[in-house]
Amino acid sequence: MSRVGKKILEIPAGVEFKNENNTVTVKGPKGELTRTFHQDMVIKVEENVLTVERPTDSKEHRALHGTTRSILGNMVQGVHAGYEKALEIIGVGYRATKQGNKVVVNAGYSHPVEVEHRDGIEIEVPSNTRVVVKGIDKEAVGAVAANIRAIRPPEPYKGKGIRYEGEFVRRKEGKTAK
Repeated sequence: MSRVGKKILEIPAGVEFKNENNTVTVKGPKGELTRTFHQDMVIKVEENVLTVERPTDSKEHRALHGTTRSILGNMVQGVHAGYEKALEIIGVGYRATKQGNKVVVNAGYSHPVEVEHRDGIEIEVPSNTRVVVKGIDKEAVGAVAANIRAIRPPEPYKGKGIRYEGEFVRRKEGKTAK
């Protein structure tokens, strides 16, 4: 049985949970998220405790069991506390600035790269070498942060580029003279 799927999920105070035909709406102090899940999964809420059950032990149902529970947990966490991903920009002349609702990244190209945020996602630039992506949808926050990182991923020789805060970049040794 799925270890993740078996875990119960306690719904914190201030978070409303509504389930209609496996279309789940979670509303909290940070916002509201809605998602439709597979019809075979049974989502139950009893006294602020959420459980997910599967009808059979088939391979498909086992896979859906843990995934459904994990996504529901992310939704509850998102509307209650939110998600945040921080990125570091390392390199001479590499920087980010915020202009209106866009973030302009200078990462060694002949032109600056503009990143527009999605609805429900907030991008902050506390310093010109740090970018913080915030939101209630874990999937969207991760996607926007990955798109920013993809502008100039860290390279292994000098470590220059855009990386997640705390990310370890394995360094390679450069050429040696004979």
